[in-house]
Amino acid sequence: MALRIASPNELGRASLLDWSSGLASSESSQSTGRKIQYGLSMRNRTRPAFERTVNCSLNGPPPAWPGRAVVDEDRKVWDGPKPFSIVGSTGSIGTQTLDIVAEHPDKFRVVALAAGSNVALLADQVRQFKPKLVAIRNESLITELKAALSDFEPKPEIISGEEGIVEVARHPEAVSVVTGIVGCAGLKPTVAAIEAGKDIALANKETLIAGGPFVLPLAHKHKVKILPADSEHSAIFQCIQGLPEGGLRRIILTASGGAFRDWPVGKLKEVKVSDALKHPNWNMGKKITVDSATLFNKGLEVIEAHYLYGADYDNIEIVIHPQSIVHSMVETQDSSVLAQLGWPDMRLPILYTMSWPERVPCSEVTWPRLDLCKSGSLTFKAPDCVKYPSMDLAYSAGRAGGTMTGVLSAANEKAVELFIEEKISYLDIFKVVEMTCDKHKNELVLQPSLEEIIYYDQWARQYATSLVRSSLEPIAV
Repeated sequence: MALRIASPNELGRASLLDWSSGLASSESSQSTGRKIQYGLSMRNRTRPAFERTVNCSLNGPPPAWPGRAVVDEDRKVWDGPKPFSIVGSTGSIGTQTLDIVAEHPDKFRVVALAAGSNVALLADQVRQFKPKLVAIRNESLITELKAALSDFEPKPEIISGEEGIVEVARHPEAVSVVTGIVGCAGLKPTVAAIEAGKDIALANKETLIAGGPFVLPLAHKHKVKILPADSEHSAIFQCIQGLPEGGLRRIILTASGGAFRDWPVGKLKEVKVSDALKHPNWNMGKKITVDSATLFNKGLEVIEAHYLYGADYDNIEIVIHPQSIVHSMVETQDSSVLAQLGWPDMRLPILYTMSWPERVPCSEVTWPRLDLCKSGSLTFKAPDCVKYPSMDLAYSAGRAGGTMTGVLSAANEKAVELFIEEKISYLDIFKVVEMTCDKHKNELVLQPSLEEIIYYDQWARQYATSLVRSSLEPIAV
């Protein structure tokens, strides 16, 4: 059984958040304090997707990279292989990072590992990489982990819980921290790492989408670099190397289009979970695969790009690129377009994040070269705003700023979870997110503390769940 939201009279189709009321007068809004009430209302689309005339004039946090990548003359140095801590070592990002360390032991080494509950894999990683500190979030499993390593020497220090994850993130020997942990659980360790002066190899979206207004000023204060480990933002980061100040004009994010890029819009009401999990190009986890189908992943990346590179939302665009060879592009002020190309392989952006500003030579066996003749045609098209209402939701939340972007992300994560559990339909994902963001409009905090960011993340998840319990009615499938 699937569920759908309320009544068609209340919602119609997945409509947009209207941010037009209240955004123009930032000074009067700010005078009321940090919480601002905007006049959001539900409406149907009446204009093209990229006709964006509303802009938020409120001052945002400084970007991680203001449209260019410059190597500091006094950048961090170390003796021997570069030392890393890895938060989320048993997940997809963590295991791929450790594959890179294993292939390049002369370039990288691991000083601390943190995981959630996969004791067996974590124990294997400890045996192979010999970290000095290990943390497991699930405190009930610490005895099991110690038993799994009872015959191993030299034994690492083993700690548990959230504080254990934080200690891994700020390990004194680490120069950089790979943040592969999912969700707002990654925020506190990332903040701890920044406060300890560690560079961040960023694979945790919530760090910027939810935490950007708090995290970016903190990173500037501690002179910490935030280096993107996902393919699109790594592509942008690679393209802005050497740009002069003010040289960046536009960011072009490429999207595969996901499982339904060739489906007619009318057929989307028939989508089953198994359909949404069939990504045409990438092998990923369930949540990100569904996000690719809805294009919420790209909407969230628009927000990340704004925080990372300081580009205005009017200068960040999305194009559908079915082959996933061009990972993203930038346009310079003189209209030149620079692109980064490669096979769909997450290890490349992770490697560049770890090695920047250096380039590490790699084996052609494990890192096959891109052959454009084999890849065939590269095609691009504009995304369908009716098929992907996530784009407008993301742009609207991004323009509102503050806690709204974290609420958008958390509501989407909960909605996707409910969809995978077959408690709501595919199209209800968009409705749950919009209703949650609309409810949050009166509590929007523009300059949130870390505690407020985490609070509204949890609030959004609870509110999205309450929609299913109280506002949805069953339909036969």
